[in-house]
Amino acid sequence: MTQKPTRPEPVDETLAAADAPENAAPEAAQAASEALEALVSERDDLKDKLLRTLAEMENLRRRTEREVADARAYGMTSFARDMLTVADNIQRALESVPPEVRGSEAAKPFVEGVELTERDLLKTLERHGVRKLSPQGERFDPNLHQAMFEVPDPSVPNGTVVQVVQAGFVIGERVLRPALVGVSKGGPKPGNGDNGAGETKLQ
Repeated sequence: MTQKPTRPEPVDETLAAADAPENAAPEAAQAASEALEALVSERDDLKDKLLRTLAEMENLRRRTEREVADARAYGMTSFARDMLTVADNIQRALESVPPEVRGSEAAKPFVEGVELTERDLLKTLERHGVRKLSPQGERFDPNLHQAMFEVPDPSVPNGTVVQVVQAGFVIGERVLRPALVGVSKGGPKPGNGDNGAGETKLQ
């Protein structure tokens, strides 16, 4: 005798839900919380990397600006230093003319021409940031001057430049060539308001 197939009994969804683990909801909440923490951590990490990149780009921009400014200001240092020899030779040419000859009508045009050439040369150098130091009568400054000898002179404060052997030059804020000077010795000490490094006149 053939048996009839039995139908599966319907599942009561309410009972199945009741049989599910009671901690399923807390686990889902914990997983969501962990996912949120991971996203927040990733966001903070990306934000930190972005800020670091921006800071590095700003530093690079500033360094590039400084390098460009230095190149513009000091790019001609070697050429300017070579031109100082020309300025020295012009000065020597003027100093070699005796006073009695300098005042004569025959030599006057020549002397004036050389003096004009010297002024034009110094003005051209100055347009490119090269300035001449004139420390005569100023306080000796080891950053700008090189002392060649001392001159006993009690009539001026000790450490005063009383003779300029060779003019100095600066380019921008750097010394291109220190002035060679003679410095007074034996005079009164500088006043309290003098810090020992008085300003040097520039031409």
